[in-house]
Amino acid sequence: MMEALGKSGQAMTATELGTAVGLAKQTAHRLCATLEDEGFLIRQGGTKRFLPARRTRSIANGLLFASRAHIARHQVLQDVARQVGETVNFVVPEETGMSYVDRVETDWPFRVQFPVGSNVPFHCTASGKTFIASLTPKARLAFVNGLSLSRQTEHTHVNPESLLEDLARVAKRGYALDDEEFIDGMVAIAVPVKDPSGRFAAALAYHGPRTRMSIEKAVERKDILINGAARLTEALFAD
Repeated sequence: MMEALGKSGQAMTATELGTAVGLAKQTAHRLCATLEDEGFLIRQGGTKRFLPARRTRSIANGLLFASRAHIARHQVLQDVARQVGETVNFVVPEETGMSYVDRVETDWPFRVQFPVGSNVPFHCTASGKTFIASLTPKARLAFVNGLSLSRQTEHTHVNPESLLEDLARVAKRGYALDDEEFIDGMVAIAVPVKDPSGRFAAALAYHGPRTRMSIEKAVERKDILINGAARLTEALFAD
């Protein structure tokens, strides 16, 4: 049932999950209730439709990022960091924002540091906007309307309309920018890392201080990130 839910890419009812794996309706409902009680499933907005909960995603992340995959991922990050000369991050979405799973620090003594495990907002970071932009327009609208668009700097999007316009540009061009929207004096760029089905899995990003890294310079180097993301897809999802 969990495999069927993961492959669907959308919320499913207990009946739909049962049908997908050939279980009786009563059995499927009982199993979904157990999975919900144990923290593996969560209801979508109080409806009868289920989504993977934090515990399920923790297992998936643990399996995905363990051993060989972790080593391969870090090697790609190191190569990207060498090319761009700034701190490179591998970031995944969580309930409360984007979580830093892996990173390679720049050698520059002046840096903007987010340790592994840091959690940052969706609406004002390059990685967060990359994730939101990967949603369908309808899901994107619902997601943005559910966010608290707290102001971090004078450049932060604090109304849904301007953020949605920015996200539409991100979806069209394939990368997101943070032009001092999260922290004054810091800029960043991010691209999506996708699974073999084309679904968002993580963001590959790099950031630096404005005194050393301009938005224009970041965009000029976007192909380094795009190539890195393609290598990550191959490394993380290889059979």
